[in-house]
Amino acid sequence: MKDDPRIVVFGSGAVGCFIGGAWLAAGRKVAFLGRERVRQEIADHGLGLSDQDGWRIHLAPELVDFTTKAAALKKADIILLTVKSTGTEATAKEIARHARPGTTVISFQNGISNAETLKRLLPRFDVVQGMVPYNVVRTGAGRWHRATWGDLTAAESEATRALAARIGDRPGKLLLARDMLPVAWGKLLLNLNNAINALSGLTILEELNQRDYRRVLAAAMIETLELLQLAGIEPVATGPIPPRLLPHAIGAPDFVFRNFLLRVQKIDPKARSSMSEDLAAGRETEVDYLNGEVVKLARSLGREAPVNSHIVDLVKQAEMGINRTWSAAELRAHILEGHQVVRGFGY
Repeated sequence: MKDDPRIVVFGSGAVGCFIGGAWLAAGRKVAFLGRERVRQEIADHGLGLSDQDGWRIHLAPELVDFTTKAAALKKADIILLTVKSTGTEATAKEIARHARPGTTVISFQNGISNAETLKRLLPRFDVVQGMVPYNVVRTGAGRWHRATWGDLTAAESEATRALAARIGDRPGKLLLARDMLPVAWGKLLLNLNNAINALSGLTILEELNQRDYRRVLAAAMIETLELLQLAGIEPVATGPIPPRLLPHAIGAPDFVFRNFLLRVQKIDPKARSSMSEDLAAGRETEVDYLNGEVVKLARSLGREAPVNSHIVDLVKQAEMGINRTWSAAELRAHILEGHQVVRGFGY
């Protein structure tokens, strides 16, 4: 590993621009690989970053090395892969074609299986699983805002240890984990809300302020936790509440939820899930890599996951333009009819 490795962010959208920009601000050598629209925005306005803790920075256009050409991967010592899970195989082909064998590839993607897919497709590369806990929203031309809290995590390796030390305790700090599977499942528990938020058509804050949406989320979480217990996987907390208590906090009455969880977990009023943005733009969503992972786990155990299966079906319908949005009461009635997961909690 070089003293100061060159990092290329492959998939420089909201998450990629925020992480790469934070690392560039921390003094790292970062280049961005993404779409022409984003390149032009940054060329015109520079790269602006902010978070809910009050951190703000603006990087002038000449400081941001942004390209749309995959040939930039040739110079990378570390590749941060931040593309949607639906694009993993296509980007793996670009990495294999252009990057040097032995290059470290950190998968900062949603879901459970992307790192394993990359290891299969890129056997000559050093593939590392990572996790992004926060939501990033675009707030204007060339500006991105971290809308929720948490720190990046990646599997511990020689490359990630050196990288974490170089970034330090700054925005974009990197935590390390020896076993990423429990970390990934802990994050996926929270990501189960992506689909519910997309089906609501609301901002995350507006959606979570309605208990019937939260009841659906709590039921999806409990179903997942039961399957994880059968599989012998103990998810790691990626927020202030232990995973086993999280659905009960989520499904609590409005007064308790608003005065406890919303006070602890700051959520930007404008934030929407990436799946909501995908539906609005007519793009394929990542639902197969989120709720679909729960369904896949259930099948591997000889079980069913009716709550998460119903959610997957509704998102697939929404991708085709059928019943795009659901009210809280409609969604609860449709998803939880006959599938009450925990007696006494009203989920």
